[in-house]
Amino acid sequence: MKARSAILYTVLRLLAFLVPFGILMLFPVFRELYWLAAIFAALIGLSLSLLFLRRPLEEATSGLAERRERTRRRDAVRDEEAEDAAADAVDSSEREQR
Repeated sequence: MKARSAILYTVLRLLAFLVPFGILMLFPVFRELYWLAAIFAALIGLSLSLLFLRRPLEEATSGLAERRERTRRRDAVRDEEAEDAAADAVDSSEREQR
């Protein structure tokens, strides 16, 4: 995974929440009801990220998928090596018993 794409996506998501929250806090009614401003800012941020952050999300998730696949392949090779070693140990112990 490229750290740059994950960091970029995270920063953009935070901005998609913090900018609307800051703007909403400029209104007097939202100063008293800050939790309502947070809810509206979260909904606005979610909408903005769905509309405009599709490409950074795809880059971040494809990097995660590639990393997971590399780990799976490496684990599969280790499992095969362990199975081969166990089978060789069983074969050698059977030969010694004869």
